[in-house]
Amino acid sequence: MTRLLFACLLLLSSALATAQDKRPIAHEDLWLMPRVAAPVVSPDGKWVVFTVTEPAYDPAEQVVDLWLAPTDGSTPPRRITASKAPESGPAWSPDGQRLAFSAQRDGDSAPQIYILDLARGGEALRATSISTGARLPQFSPDGRRILFTSNLYPEAASDADSKRIAEERKARKHSARTYTGFPIRNWDRWLDERQPRLFVQTIGRDDARDLLGGTTLIRSPGYGGRMTNGGEELDAVWAPDGRSIVFVASTNRHNAAFAFTHTDLWQVPVDGGEPRRLTGAADAPEAEGPGYTQPRFSPDGRTLYALLSPHTGKVYNAARLAAFAWPSLRAQPAIELPEGRSVSTYAISADSRSVYITAEDAGHEKLYRATAGRAGAELAFDMARGLYTGISSSQRGATVLVGLYESATEPPEVVRIDPARRTHHRLSSFGVERAAALDMAPVEHFWFTSERGARIHNMLVRPAGFDPNRRYPLFVVMHGGPHTMWRDQFVLRWNYHLLAGSDYVVLLTNYTGSTGFGEAFAQGIQGDPLKGPAEEINQAADVAIARYAFIDGDRQCAGGASYGGHLANWLQATTDRYRCLVSHAGLVNLKSQWGTSDIAYSREVGQGGPHWEDIPLWQEQNPIRYAANFRTPVLVTFGENDFRVPINNGLEYWVALQRQRVESRLVVYPDENHWILKGENSRHFYREVSDWLGRWLGTADAPPASP
Repeated sequence: MTRLLFACLLLLSSALATAQDKRPIAHEDLWLMPRVAAPVVSPDGKWVVFTVTEPAYDPAEQVVDLWLAPTDGSTPPRRITASKAPESGPAWSPDGQRLAFSAQRDGDSAPQIYILDLARGGEALRATSISTGARLPQFSPDGRRILFTSNLYPEAASDADSKRIAEERKARKHSARTYTGFPIRNWDRWLDERQPRLFVQTIGRDDARDLLGGTTLIRSPGYGGRMTNGGEELDAVWAPDGRSIVFVASTNRHNAAFAFTHTDLWQVPVDGGEPRRLTGAADAPEAEGPGYTQPRFSPDGRTLYALLSPHTGKVYNAARLAAFAWPSLRAQPAIELPEGRSVSTYAISADSRSVYITAEDAGHEKLYRATAGRAGAELAFDMARGLYTGISSSQRGATVLVGLYESATEPPEVVRIDPARRTHHRLSSFGVERAAALDMAPVEHFWFTSERGARIHNMLVRPAGFDPNRRYPLFVVMHGGPHTMWRDQFVLRWNYHLLAGSDYVVLLTNYTGSTGFGEAFAQGIQGDPLKGPAEEINQAADVAIARYAFIDGDRQCAGGASYGGHLANWLQATTDRYRCLVSHAGLVNLKSQWGTSDIAYSREVGQGGPHWEDIPLWQEQNPIRYAANFRTPVLVTFGENDFRVPINNGLEYWVALQRQRVESRLVVYPDENHWILKGENSRHFYREVSDWLGRWLGTADAPPASP
């Protein structure tokens, strides 16, 4: 008995010592943590390939390589590329012997497609040499040809044309940009004339063929691809017989200033010809309608799937999964998730009988399973912690399902998901030891019913070295979007534990408008852009203070970025409960934001119409109209290259703050966009926030931030 007691005490003391050995997360821990990207499993399910970024504060020292791991977990991942240039978009050949990817290596003037023969070994060989660059490779079903995307000027009919046009533009003596339509900007860049095109090339030959050049489709004034943070994509895939390509494209992009736009499904023969519209109204190509993206064929080639976003007149619509019999295109029941949740990623089982789907659900991203040919889906298994993203499935034999798993205390790692056993097995461990050395408490979930009857989900993060006998200030952090969700994930830009440090409790509220709680909940923000969500934020703080005795309700600050910054500015206008505020990329004037942002129409739909009409909401929920109430000290930060929330809103806010003599600090990052993406700027930003909280909450003993 004595030996048993001694052993128990020894284990307990060891556990306590281990906990005490852990330290708070520092910016270096966060920034230098290896970043594992979504995996791609081989057709036979035996291997998985993925990119790993080894970050550095000096971008020139950052490394991005491809890694390969067996899906049975028998050996650790191994690096299979080691060039200075980063690789992206890995794709398997049908026999699983080769990998294609995009990279800009020595001697390349633009990214090209490279092919690595895993069976023979050796260096990857360049497969393309197109002057406009190549990305997103895909092998044909017979493995002899490669499909890729490149951006060309509309009048270019050959690569020689592309080179000539590029030289002519380079030789211009002026730098003017000229536009006759909308949109003209996207996130952090001005749009130019170049448009995405699809190419097919025989491997080993220099015979790249432009499948869309000269077609009526690309001459359409509304032609474009699916808009992304970095540009636009056509989401192209080979048809099962290898004779055509299915892709997405818009024909009403030019209507974006006054209507919702979307992409439809199209098919183009690899031998050339006019693309055939598969969805949408051929007689009304500019009409509003449902949008289709990310098409994918089932392994048996009998079903074409694609994400479907309905057209309802609402700004937000949950994604469904459309299904069509192939090649007849007979519509099958669309797969919809329980309670109107939105499809995030999907993968089709090797036998084509099941579809696996990830979807947000109350702070998590969970795995769902649907039966092919049926409309419904059910939760594969529940999870109390973390989330799955970027799933990929094998194409033959037994289904092997892989993806990324992460939580707020665990950086993303590649895992093999076992739905039958309701669990996963880790295939990579790049950040495991580093994270284990850090004192990061798991997020805690709680709910409350708001004053207007909505069930509101929250997550709470305790500080490092938590002492239950101490009372901590509260930092209320508001997510952007608004159609996103605070998630149990390892966040790079507003990292929960780095914000909490050793001194603060962090509160994360999923207010009305958040995703992960059903379509109706996300749509509930329309017509109430700031007031209702802000009231829920304040109510959440009250509930947390009443629920957790260790929170000091007399010391509160609030902050956020993008829509979270909008909310911070609304709190500035409507309450004095917070000792300080932090506003990054936040609007202060609804009207000027409508007229200067890279997106406009959805903003007026959310308000009920354009601001020159007699719509009270434009006035009633516009923070700048309440500038006389501004009095809370605020840290204002902006990226000068932000076109989503342009810096004019930050300057307008700053002038009002100075006019009202509000204690404030403005920090502008000339080389950043909507997000703080550069290492040293990120470190500076976190230091600014830490110093600001320490000053007004009276807990940090930090020197002033450098000017």
